[in-house]
Amino acid sequence: MIHQFKPIGVVHCKLKKLEDVPFHWKVSEVEGKIEIFKEFKDGLKGIERFSHIAVIFIFHKSKGYQLVQTARDGNVRGVFATGSPLRPNPIGLSILKLLKVKDNILYVRWLDMVDGTPVLDIKPFHFSEIEKKFC
Repeated sequence: MIHQFKPIGVVHCKLKKLEDVPFHWKVSEVEGKIEIFKEFKDGLKGIERFSHIAVIFIFHKSKGYQLVQTARDGNVRGVFATGSPLRPNPIGLSILKLLKVKDNILYVRWLDMVDGTPVLDIKPFHFSEIEKKFC
């Protein structure tokens, strides 16, 4: 069965132009907000207990896709070996530091999305758990 996805929120930040967006959350110090739409606010219950969130979003400014691309380091790679927004399904994933929660607004750091980016889902975790397992 194929599902239709509906955004649960939107990103608000100072990054208005695509060229201003850091190429990856790992190198970003940009802070901003994720507004969760009121109808989904109850889904935030308890999220403040987590240090970080994984945000699944739509590359809404992406036009088409390329299966083979030249990465920023100059190497030619398949799209699935890159974080490029030019994908068959323009879906992105970023790990953000959760600074605070106020009502239906998540205050975050490490943004690598342009202002107005539609958010599809959020998954919480403690970054230290990831570090212990993989670092």
